[in-house]
Amino acid sequence: MSRREAARVFGINRRTVEKMLTFSVPPGYRRDKEICRPKLDGFTGIIDQILEADKLVPKKQRHTSKRIFERLRDEYHFTGGVTIVKDYIFATKRRQREMFVPLAHPPGHAQADFGEALAVIGGVERKTHFLVMDLPHSDACFVKAYPAETTEAFCDAHVAAFAFFGGVPVSILYDNTRIAVARILGDGTRKRTRVFSELVSHYLFEDRFGRPGKGNDKGKVEGMVGYTRRNFMVPKPRFANFDDLNAHLAEQCRKRMGDKLRGHKGTIGERFVADAERLQPLPVVPYDACDKQSVRVSSLSLVRYCGNDYSVPTAYGHQEVLVRGYVHEVVISCGADIIARHARSWEKEDYVFDPLHYLALIEQKTNALDQAAPLADWELPKAFIALRRLMEARMGKKGKREFVQVLRLLETFRVADVEAGIQSALERGTIGFDAVKHLVLCRIERRPPRLDMKVYPYLPKAHVAVTSPGDYMALLSGGRS
Repeated sequence: MSRREAARVFGINRRTVEKMLTFSVPPGYRRDKEICRPKLDGFTGIIDQILEADKLVPKKQRHTSKRIFERLRDEYHFTGGVTIVKDYIFATKRRQREMFVPLAHPPGHAQADFGEALAVIGGVERKTHFLVMDLPHSDACFVKAYPAETTEAFCDAHVAAFAFFGGVPVSILYDNTRIAVARILGDGTRKRTRVFSELVSHYLFEDRFGRPGKGNDKGKVEGMVGYTRRNFMVPKPRFANFDDLNAHLAEQCRKRMGDKLRGHKGTIGERFVADAERLQPLPVVPYDACDKQSVRVSSLSLVRYCGNDYSVPTAYGHQEVLVRGYVHEVVISCGADIIARHARSWEKEDYVFDPLHYLALIEQKTNALDQAAPLADWELPKAFIALRRLMEARMGKKGKREFVQVLRLLETFRVADVEAGIQSALERGTIGFDAVKHLVLCRIERRPPRLDMKVYPYLPKAHVAVTSPGDYMALLSGGRS
């Protein structure tokens, strides 16, 4: 049967018969010429310019297809419809979408990034910032949470992660966080911050950075941040403090070592062996993970760190001191001496006092005793209150000064020892600084007290008369005189 005959018998076009003889499967519709859009073709250059300019604008402020159509209609007298404009923009954006190359991850290398999640700490819901360090070869990970994404948290998490993995990665890939990168130079190299340079120098790993705004350059850890939030932080974790939360997160990381991921034959723990073999040994001494700032002590004997004020002894007023901010502690030193330690406050514009820092000054300015802010919330045992009441009642202003001197014993001795000394003084009625100090020392040295009662004129005096020998003769004579 000829092609013409087949077309006549089956009632189809001869070109269809030709295609059926040429192709075993219908080839579908094939366009021979470029799409002709007489109404839009003169405006595609304008649309392309708008889309290109939008790349420099925040996403939420870029043109929509509808807005581009309105501009073409109002500013350039476009007479076509909105649909043809939308179709062109959709096709253009699809062609511009970025493509990616599958990457191989040799053992011993790591990626690190911060994430955020809500947690209930000490009964208060708050945002936590957690750093994830991931080993892409084995997918082993370490997670540690902090109250804020700070320099000291960044360094502390590295120290903890290296201890968890049992070694230091050959290299670590980061985004361009300001904690690590002070400035991106013209040739693309990064100038490190001082603290990050110290961290790299201490552990001797290679630091690498992704392109600005390109999270896919470290896609493994980006995915791990999401995994941590969905699996370790759902439902919202509830713990008394961050130490308990971090113990929970570390346990979750250890449990995950037994998981087997899609596309891999062994578990994460089994594949981690190859990573462990490439890790560098830990240094003998871990890095001192803190932020250091040099500040001057104010006239109120306070130093300001991260917006909060911390007290130091008044003897160091107006001097230059070094503040070391750790995650949970603030340590202040002058020269080689540590002069103050405080629990770290994460509040804003907070005042953190140590009452002992102000006692030497209050001893000179006793009128400030009742209004001194550092002493306002100082909870002392009841024996201290009773001692002050008696001292002021018996000695007036001098009694107030002596009470401050008793408080200053807390600079040297434990509260329990001073309280016991005060209680012993109250029982004896020896209300005075010297007596309390003597009794405290006797308690510590385990020796009996010997008080000079002449020092306490308000105590009742005992008079012991000398016995006459004649009185004994009266006893011998049976009472006859």
